[in-house]
Amino acid sequence: MRSLALLLLFLCANSLFGQTMEGSIRYLVTHDWSKKMAAVDYISAQRRERIAYMWGNRSEWKVYTNLYFNATSSKYEDSEEKAEPDDEGYSWRKEAYAIYRDFEKNTEHDIIEMLGKTYIVDDSLSAPDWKIKNDLKEVAGHVCMNAYWEDTLKKQQVRVWFALDMPHSAGPERFYGLPGLILEVDVNNGGMLITADKIEMRPLTTELALPKKNKGKKVTEAQYRAVLKEHMDLKRKDEEPPFWGIRY
Repeated sequence: MRSLALLLLFLCANSLFGQTMEGSIRYLVTHDWSKKMAAVDYISAQRRERIAYMWGNRSEWKVYTNLYFNATSSKYEDSEEKAEPDDEGYSWRKEAYAIYRDFEKNTEHDIIEMLGKTYIVDDSLSAPDWKIKNDLKEVAGHVCMNAYWEDTLKKQQVRVWFALDMPHSAGPERFYGLPGLILEVDVNNGGMLITADKIEMRPLTTELALPKKNKGKKVTEAQYRAVLKEHMDLKRKDEEPPFWGIRY
């Protein structure tokens, strides 16, 4: 009975959402340094505590990001809007980061600054191997179902919540490929929490346009992951946190 009810909900949502399949989502992204460190299993607990102490009293910080989407495409990027006041003594530089998805053509075009270089990842889409669960909760006014994926490359446990009434494959960061828009992401039990806090269904203008000039090294998804793996392996060997220089 529950499966039938969910199927009917999906069918109804497809009909209603298809009429206004365009808009934007603002996400509040909360990073927690201590929880990120807790997930680094190859560093001793004593050293993790020492590194966390060196980081200072501030364990948590917040930023905004934006997702733009229409019926066939999406773009995700960091926001110019600040989620919290500037901190004296800290200077944050906005890195190159823009995640494009064309679901109709089944392609990705991602601009990612990593380890001091900018990479342009052009390839076909290959979504994470999600395991859909039966739990339900409300996120930003939408009933959502959860799904789980383990990123074996970054050593991350990823739990997401996708909207049952918004049938679209898009999501924040490089997470996508579910039967509903991803409205919340929890990486490594709160190491990074991404939550939709403002959803606007509205016509877009130039938000989804690709940049006219791409500056960076063009790579395939496999080549991008190879660079990332080399970095992760080196940090494991040196018993250092892998976060600096890469997107968490």
